[in-house]
Amino acid sequence: MGDPGGQAVHLLFCESTRPYGDDPTLDFIVRARGRWVSVETSVRTWDGDGLDSFLSDLAEDFRGWEGARTWHSLEYDLTLSAEHRSGGHVHLTWGIHDRAPAEVWHFETTTVHAAGEDMKHLASKIRTLLTCETQ
Repeated sequence: MGDPGGQAVHLLFCESTRPYGDDPTLDFIVRARGRWVSVETSVRTWDGDGLDSFLSDLAEDFRGWEGARTWHSLEYDLTLSAEHRSGGHVHLTWGIHDRAPAEVWHFETTTVHAAGEDMKHLASKIRTLLTCETQ
């Protein structure tokens, strides 16, 4: 996802698992890779913490909103801030954080998406990740 100013950083969300069987805890890996960065962390959620719904709501509000809307995972390993900008684009700032208790590093990158269908597509991909976990 995204190309921040010509220095492409690619985000990959993968390997969703339920570490405690039928428990609602859902973990997945998020990786950021680019020319000058290579970070990865495990994200812990409670049934996805509504990330797919958050993104779907942004898609439904394709005409825009004021200010930033925010989301975070259960343990703040992943944070997200969304702003609707002129020209019909949504700027998503993804924060990837080192796991507690170390919390040694923090990385942010911004991806830009067309409001509406592009955001619906992103929400759909995240929904697939959150519902097609492996054991």
